[in-house]
Amino acid sequence: MQGNKISVLFVCLGNICRSPSAEAVFRKKAIEAGLDLNIDSAGTAGYHTGASPDKRSQEVGINRGYSFEGIKCRKVDVQDFQNFDYILGMDNENISNLLAICPEGLEDKVALFLDYADSEENQVPDPYYGGKRGFEYVLDLIELASTGLIKHIKKQ
Repeated sequence: MQGNKISVLFVCLGNICRSPSAEAVFRKKAIEAGLDLNIDSAGTAGYHTGASPDKRSQEVGINRGYSFEGIKCRKVDVQDFQNFDYILGMDNENISNLLAICPEGLEDKVALFLDYADSEENQVPDPYYGGKRGFEYVLDLIELASTGLIKHIKKQ
């Protein structure tokens, strides 16, 4: 927890598409649910550090009413494992990369984001090299998982 707030970190490879989209979607859904949370996103690689999210992710998200204001790409830091209650990877590779740097005893904070979705999918696919439909599908999955995570947090 950061202060008294529950904190959630969304993680993908480069923090350019999936995790910033999850941050934007979840932030709006948390506010709508009346939750005051600390929400952030990061990547397991620092390819895009300091950059704004992918324009295609922003276009699809903004068209659905989400704001990407203030979101900048960054790399996961070991301190994140202390600072966040939920560290949610988009795919199995993200989970492996997170667990490789996770301090002992904090592994229970790491999970797949789609564990909270009512979906046949268990991983959010990387849309980076695909077309617009891939970004739309990723946002569909993120919305599902965000709704499930909100329900989970409200029960806690």
